[in-house]
Amino acid sequence: MRNRKVRISKFLSLVLRHEPGKVGLTLEEGGWVLVAELLQAFASHDFPLTLVELQEIVQSSDKQRFALCPDGLRIRASQGHSVKVHLGYEPLTPPVFLYHGTAERFLASIHERGLVKGQRHDVHLSENGETATAVGSRHGRPVVLRIASGRMNKDGHLFFRSANGVWLTGHVPVAYIEFPGEPTKLS
Repeated sequence: MRNRKVRISKFLSLVLRHEPGKVGLTLEEGGWVLVAELLQAFASHDFPLTLVELQEIVQSSDKQRFALCPDGLRIRASQGHSVKVHLGYEPLTPPVFLYHGTAERFLASIHERGLVKGQRHDVHLSENGETATAVGSRHGRPVVLRIASGRMNKDGHLFFRSANGVWLTGHVPVAYIEFPGEPTKLS
């Protein structure tokens, strides 16, 4: 059963964040898709999924990757899209510091360019080091970077918070990043 949940979650992420056309779907404004259309598309692509299974995945996901609209008729990924969507999040004032988990092998590039969004719409940041460590662990030996998000915001950088609590911004310049083992430059 757990393996099925993982497979469903991964396929949902693929379809709702990166390749909706893989099952013949087109995302609506804000990244939404009708639940009925999603279930039908999954079934027609040999991946049958019940409404109950879908609701359970949305509700039980520890990372809350997906959100149902209030009436339950539409679903979307909360963030992490590589396809063009406008999620409609309003700019917010972030905490003084946020954290970014990455793998040690990416540090040289981050030292040069800062944190870039890559194929995604935004750079993802966490409110605590534990979450950032878990994120970094997915890509290799984890490293947690501390970001001077409060100062960034005062300097004009916009921040948004997704429905599942992930902080989003377009780019984090090197001047706002504290690297482990280096003298702190953040205030």
